[in-house]
Amino acid sequence: MTKAKSNGDKAKAAKSRERGEGRLREQVIATALDMSRSGLSPNRSGNVSARFADGMLITPTGMAYEDIGPKDIVFVAADGSVPGKQKKPSSEWHFHLAAYQARPDMNAVVHTHSLHAVVLACAGRPIPPFHYMVAVAGGSDIPLVPYATFGSPELASYVARGLAHRNACLMAHHGAIAIGNTLPHALELAHEVEVLAEQYYKVLTIGPQQQLLESEMEIVLEKFKTYGQKAQE
Repeated sequence: MTKAKSNGDKAKAAKSRERGEGRLREQVIATALDMSRSGLSPNRSGNVSARFADGMLITPTGMAYEDIGPKDIVFVAADGSVPGKQKKPSSEWHFHLAAYQARPDMNAVVHTHSLHAVVLACAGRPIPPFHYMVAVAGGSDIPLVPYATFGSPELASYVARGLAHRNACLMAHHGAIAIGNTLPHALELAHEVEVLAEQYYKVLTIGPQQQLLESEMEIVLEKFKTYGQKAQE
């Protein structure tokens, strides 16, 4: 291979990476806008990230989602550093990185302050197996992790433990977090968690609730492995 051809291949690869990064930045913004406009996380609350290179791309702190452009999305390296002259990342960047470290199989994080998830989180209630769809988060419940100050390494540690064997959890006196293989998957799960939170909240207003047995949830979890389009994969 000639030196000129080698340099040309490197240039093409660099442009391809640049285009991929640009598309991912746009997807982060689109996800944040959807999250906000749908009411899942009103105004500037919540944050969104996607795994990228050796770190992640995350929404900046303190900016209205409508005002964010691709260049405003912040790259945070795996060690927590923010190279170059960038915006400040979301104050919750610690638990986003912790989620990626705990779950190397996942590539997107959506954190919301959705109404009913917050209500349950503030009441100190996880979401138990009151309905089989709780299994959508990857287990027989949607756990509640302990409270710690927002943006703290301590909260990141709690979130990492909560997501070790689940794809979503509630954070005491705070909100909810959902992870996924892609941004659309993570956002969809965040919506599912809020629906389940609202349903469970309403069940609690009636009185003592019945829960599905662990043995039944195990059956449901097994069926979910081949549910829908997965059956043809």
